[in-house]
Amino acid sequence: ATQENMGKKGSVIFSDFRALGLYRNHIPHVVRYHKKHREFYAVTAVGNCFHTYNVSNALPEDISYLATDRMLVYVANGRKVTAFARNKEVVHTYTGHGADVHLLLPFGDHVISVDRDNVVVVWDVESEEEYLQITFDKVSFEVSALMHPSTYLNKILFGSSQGGFQLWNVKSNKLLYTFPGWAVGVPVLQQVGWSIFILKAETELIHIFVVEELSAIHMFNSFHVLVIFLAAGSPVGHIGLWDLEEKKLVCQMKDAHNTAVAGLTFLHGEPLLITNGADNSIQVSGGRLLRSCLAHCAPPTKVQHHGLNGHHILSAGQDGTLQSFSTVHERFNSLGHGSSNKKKSKKKSLRYDELKLPAITIFASEIARQSDWDSIVACHRGYLMTNTWNYQKGSMGAHRLEPQCFNKNRALNVHAMAVGITSCGNFVVVGLSSGHIDVYNMQSSMHRGQYGEDKAHKGPVRGVSVDGLNQLIISAGADKLVKIWKFKPRKRVENFKFLGVHITNELSWSKHTKTVVKRARQYLFPLRGLKRFGMAFSPDGRWLITAAMDCTIRTWDLPSGCLVDCFLVDSAAVSLTMSPTGDFLASSHVDSLGIYLWSNNTLCSMVSLRPLPSDYEPTVIMLPGTYEEGEEEGDLNSEVIDYESPEQLDQQLVTLSLLPDSRWKNLLHLDIIKKRNKPKEPPKVPKAAPFFMHTIPGLIPQFAPSEGSKHHNLSSLFLPDDGPVGMLKEMGLSGIDAELRGLAPDMGGDVSVLQDFLKMMANMLNSKRDFDLAQAYLALFLKLHLRLITQEPELMEEAYRVSEKLEEMWTSMQTLFNQSLCLLSYTKSALL
Repeated sequence: ATQENMGKKGSVIFSDFRALGLYRNHIPHVVRYHKKHREFYAVTAVGNCFHTYNVSNALPEDISYLATDRMLVYVANGRKVTAFARNKEVVHTYTGHGADVHLLLPFGDHVISVDRDNVVVVWDVESEEEYLQITFDKVSFEVSALMHPSTYLNKILFGSSQGGFQLWNVKSNKLLYTFPGWAVGVPVLQQVGWSIFILKAETELIHIFVVEELSAIHMFNSFHVLVIFLAAGSPVGHIGLWDLEEKKLVCQMKDAHNTAVAGLTFLHGEPLLITNGADNSIQVSGGRLLRSCLAHCAPPTKVQHHGLNGHHILSAGQDGTLQSFSTVHERFNSLGHGSSNKKKSKKKSLRYDELKLPAITIFASEIARQSDWDSIVACHRGYLMTNTWNYQKGSMGAHRLEPQCFNKNRALNVHAMAVGITSCGNFVVVGLSSGHIDVYNMQSSMHRGQYGEDKAHKGPVRGVSVDGLNQLIISAGADKLVKIWKFKPRKRVENFKFLGVHITNELSWSKHTKTVVKRARQYLFPLRGLKRFGMAFSPDGRWLITAAMDCTIRTWDLPSGCLVDCFLVDSAAVSLTMSPTGDFLASSHVDSLGIYLWSNNTLCSMVSLRPLPSDYEPTVIMLPGTYEEGEEEGDLNSEVIDYESPEQLDQQLVTLSLLPDSRWKNLLHLDIIKKRNKPKEPPKVPKAAPFFMHTIPGLIPQFAPSEGSKHHNLSSLFLPDDGPVGMLKEMGLSGIDAELRGLAPDMGGDVSVLQDFLKMMANMLNSKRDFDLAQAYLALFLKLHLRLITQEPELMEEAYRVSEKLEEMWTSMQTLFNQSLCLLSYTKSALL
């Protein structure tokens, strides 16, 4: 397979793994009660998956509606309805709708679905067959809500966007009653006790009518109900609690969500309210916020691994929050929203807090001293000061880092643009839009100096970074200069100027290698013309992964300067980070709330990397879902180029046999092994051994000849082909020893046979195959017949030829060994 054929499957290096930080969307949640566990489970939709604090399998389309009963979870995706058991196993699929399904209602042994064409279908759950179909006129009655009144057999109440209601018997397919309703649509129907509550759209009124009998369904009165409160969510994120006895609004929970409230559920028998919204959050309240699952409600713009094990990722988003996610489990930690005064902010509503800081543009973290003091420093959009954050406490830190020279002159509009932390965790380097670079102490926040006599750069500082040994600082500015500074004396060592290249992104480089510093000019050449969003290095500094505005993610091999991998995503990546262990690449994307993990295939399989051609066209890979999608069997292996090694790679090379060492290595020590393994006592012959006449297998019984000592035809042992060598390969150590001893004249052999054996050894050395076997056979032959060889001139002449050939081969091999050792020593010691 070629690299072009591999590209048809997407990326060769990376494969989608799963997404982090996606918990909820605008689809209302549902709550189910597990009788065996005696627990409530909230089921929410996230794109094409649903969560029950376990993750479901992905569906081909986004989920449009959720419903549950005590056994199954029903999901509407596109024109299909899918039933899941145990959250992941698809047990039923219902197909037949001509439009997308947007409403579901489990109903005993049936499930009711409504599509956008106003067609209602009643399905039998087990047989997956259509039991009943009802088609409503979309102009006069467009179904917008449905429910089953408790204790009323086979009755379903339908609400419409025109404001009317219809009560149907779905068993007999009869319309029982029509309610005129109101002039506005009804999106929600909810029954509590004996009353049905109808929330009218675009109003704040809640109407109650009583279901006592079929003839009195249309009556409205103030029937007393057992439930005291009713919760209603607003489009701006408020939640109101209504007293149904007094028919008035009791209280409001303002700013419970940053977006419209999608769903609310009171747990049966417990004073707990579960809410979710499109702000990617779910909350459990009981008079106050008890539990919450909050992630980014606006797309994250910066992601970075925290720590050396690759298990934690920090992210900053457009919502102004700093979040921490785990790549191992579903735990997360919100470090909160930045504020210029934490104490005052706690007394005010977060939405209307004028002390709230804007979004974080860039941040840096280090774990060396995070148990002693703050370990994260962040820059905020348009702000001069940088703020510290404490990872272990999960909150904003105590220090504000601000240069003293700009305190008296705020009209300059100077703000922090770049930040870096030393590997020891003691110092912070901050780059400003004025071109200054300042150093602060992390523990005390004291200013320790600046780089450059006046300014480090003539334009804004785009990025700063410190090497792993705290010896060098790299800074990049809008003046097209990349400068290298000594950390402690704060003196400039070297600088590079890039002609025709504007440095607009943050500085990204590998702390564990100086490759970028030494070869900056070479590596920037192939990257020109790409408007990049994010960059990341592999831990060994060999790869540079870049994300561009054309929705591509490219991998460059730095030693060769070639593009070795490229693939497309649905939306452009804005930030990339590679784990310190090299197992995952994390990315954040435009208009996406999640952080997406891509697994590194080179760690678990052999991947052949070749430079991509100039006309290479990448293919689109879907962003990972919130479940761990396993690779299909054989997918990774199919990406590897099939290669069959020939028996001899090259005529100049020596090839060893594939036999185990036990088949030839101990030929010279066979007599010692036999002596060591000699039994202490000779075997005892049984007194009365039974007599058997062995027969040859077949239809007609025939006696087999008696087995005596095996005798090989020595004349056929030394044919000019591979026959003799192949015969020796199949023998054990004792067999080889017996055959070589049998070559002597006193053992039935002849001098000519010994001469043929030496010729065979010369042929094996000339072929350069089975080099290990040739050495072992020749050593045993000389041990057994050396005295006879010295007495026969023919054998001496043939032995000299073999010796010369052997010395020639060893000289050639020694030269190859020396060349390989020199190259290996150079690659280990040379400074690239």
